[in-house]
Amino acid sequence: MLVPKSRKANLRIFYLSIIAKECSVSTSCCDISTYMTLLFTLKFPNYNTIYMKLNVYQKTALLTIAATLFLIFIGGLVRASGAGLGCPDWPKCYGLWIPPTTAEGLPPQFASEEFNAVKTWTEYINRLIGVLIGFLITLTFLFSFRYRKTKPSVTVASFAAFLMVLFQGWLGGQVVLSGLSEWIITVHMLMAMAIVGVLIFGAFRAVSGDIAIEINRKHRNTILYGSLILLGLTLIQMVLGTQVREAVDTISRGNPDLPRSLWVDYLGVIDAIHRSFSWLVIASSAFLIWYTRKHNVNLYFSRLTYTVFVLILSQVLVGIVLVYFGMPPSFQVLHLFGSAVMISCVLLLVFSAKEANTV
Repeated sequence: MLVPKSRKANLRIFYLSIIAKECSVSTSCCDISTYMTLLFTLKFPNYNTIYMKLNVYQKTALLTIAATLFLIFIGGLVRASGAGLGCPDWPKCYGLWIPPTTAEGLPPQFASEEFNAVKTWTEYINRLIGVLIGFLITLTFLFSFRYRKTKPSVTVASFAAFLMVLFQGWLGGQVVLSGLSEWIITVHMLMAMAIVGVLIFGAFRAVSGDIAIEINRKHRNTILYGSLILLGLTLIQMVLGTQVREAVDTISRGNPDLPRSLWVDYLGVIDAIHRSFSWLVIASSAFLIWYTRKHNVNLYFSRLTYTVFVLILSQVLVGIVLVYFGMPPSFQVLHLFGSAVMISCVLLLVFSAKEANTV
């Protein structure tokens, strides 16, 4: 179960003793209606107080993870709206630090026919959020120094994220300067997920001393190995998905008059592999649910495995819409963002199983 180490001394008995006192009799003799009324109306302590009080590093790390996932969502919007070259240069946008809102405001070296205010500002906002993420990761790294002696892995992970975001910023420039090269976009997306993974690891290690996840040793090993297999399968599926995306980009650019609904007909074998591989991911996740239910593993792992399974099924449903309903851009965004959230939850499952205390 998931309880703070300082409060592991049988909270249930504590609460029942209060109820018994209110009844002025022993717990076993208390009128059942009074017992149930008190049980459900008893004001339990605030979870923030019981579990932990986040320090500045923990708060910043969690905020940075959420912001990075949001940036992945915005990146999906940029791609789906065709705004990747909304700013044709880098690091400036049309030679300016703040782009214009009309073609009349363009510098003379840029053709006004190529200007689209919506696409330009979509890409520009994407860049601004990227800069904000860079500042947040820098703060996360600086605040991690409090752990350099007690939990050096937190500082190392934060430093790794700092270096990775610097590389990611440079890589974003190469995406634009290359004219949206497919393979550079793929590396850009994979690097974003790697940053999220490193941040999740650092944040989890930072809070691992404040909470205890207790589980039977045998169950812990099974869930750990099962979640590692699931992680491996989801990462492979993500790479296959990037290959499908590269194929989609090649088809859309090479055949500008081809309707979106026909793109999937030209994807070839990589799309079939991507779709078929999803069954392995579903089966791996279903096994973890079956195991936690059969062996009555604690509520934390049960809920987390269910969450992962629901996210996987939602991705499958989004993929079905993409294939059979003409590749709607909004669902392309959902597919990308949903994949990032799903992999984040699988990573959390792996870290939780690895750090769980065996009983």
